[in-house]
Amino acid sequence: MKIIPRAEPFFFPGGSTGCLVVHGFTGAPFEMRALGEYLAGQGYTVLGPRLFGHATCPEDMHRSRWEDWAASVEDGWHMLKGATDRIFLVGLSMGGVLSLYTSAYLPVAGTVAMSTPYELPPDPRLRIIKYLWPFMPYALKAGSDWQNPKAEEEHIAYPKHSTRSILELQKLMVEMRAALPHLTKPVLLMHSRKDGGVAPENMPKINAQVGSADKEMVWVENSGHVITRDLEKERVFQTVDDFIQKHG
Repeated sequence: MKIIPRAEPFFFPGGSTGCLVVHGFTGAPFEMRALGEYLAGQGYTVLGPRLFGHATCPEDMHRSRWEDWAASVEDGWHMLKGATDRIFLVGLSMGGVLSLYTSAYLPVAGTVAMSTPYELPPDPRLRIIKYLWPFMPYALKAGSDWQNPKAEEEHIAYPKHSTRSILELQKLMVEMRAALPHLTKPVLLMHSRKDGGVAPENMPKINAQVGSADKEMVWVENSGHVITRDLEKERVFQTVDDFIQKHG
């Protein structure tokens, strides 16, 4: 196993407030690194873990299970727990799913979920995917929705989806939906209206199910799916920092 260059996990020591920043499906810690550097600059202790099966080669995704991804996040939480007094979970896409799920059973100070799916878009193949994947191991990704071409060129992610892992992503979202009513700590949801990877209507669906009385939705207007690296990333970073300061 060899990690893709620039896709390594990262740790920035800082103050007593910790931020666990979690990347998305087929992505890498790199998509959260700029946010991590910004938060470290604000004095927080920041950890960006590498989810199991990610940032190496697409074949490693075939043996990934949703429990492995959840364990990667829980391991990160325990690492930060030894160095901080309070921890915020900040996730992008599937990282948002994992952050919301984990926040239902670990004592976090708050949760930020960005570009997060509530459910997969309707596709008749999903009903038979557990039988289909041995014959179709990979699925092509959708077209680009990046608003910043330079950021797209620098982005690190697998070029195709492991069909087996899509089945695991389905299972993970079932677990997240069951956990949402049990979230009692503050929650911030962010989504771009131009997100071509996860439809914008997913955010209100998540918000409606979150049990916390302290929850808010923030719309981004001119970014694609990876809002942590697209045109409005500075606004995204500031909004995350404001949320942490408010509840830290």
